[in-house]
Amino acid sequence: MTSKREQALAGLFLCLKDNVTGLSVLRNEPLPTKVPAEGLLILRDGDPGEPEVTLSPTRYHYQHRAEIEALVQNGDQAQRDAALDALLETVAQALDDQTSLGGLVDYLHIETPDFLSETVEGAPTIKAAVVPVILEYSTSNPLN
Repeated sequence: MTSKREQALAGLFLCLKDNVTGLSVLRNEPLPTKVPAEGLLILRDGDPGEPEVTLSPTRYHYQHRAEIEALVQNGDQAQRDAALDALLETVAQALDDQTSLGGLVDYLHIETPDFLSETVEGAPTIKAAVVPVILEYSTSNPLN
């Protein structure tokens, strides 16, 4: 049987894959030096953090912080900015009304993204946004 943690992460990954058309969606892959023209999303498993524990019965309540890396690559800064903004809108639409991932989590919410640019020698600049996604769930054992 799959752990609650893995169910939550797999559910988020499938939600992105199913609701974001025309884009590559990867999980825990290394950062590429070339991003497809349409952009790229990489889900990082992130950190479950320290759970809040309740007793009788014992339950572990997590606020697992996963991250979605949204990447675009273009030589023109204005086009790069517009492409990343459009990609983030696509992510927002994909996760809209997915607050429980079909019952896999108690609650999902998105935090404000962090932005960064990466210069690649001999290639257009990559612009990225790291979007924290909080997956709240409970389990009877921290290993499952």
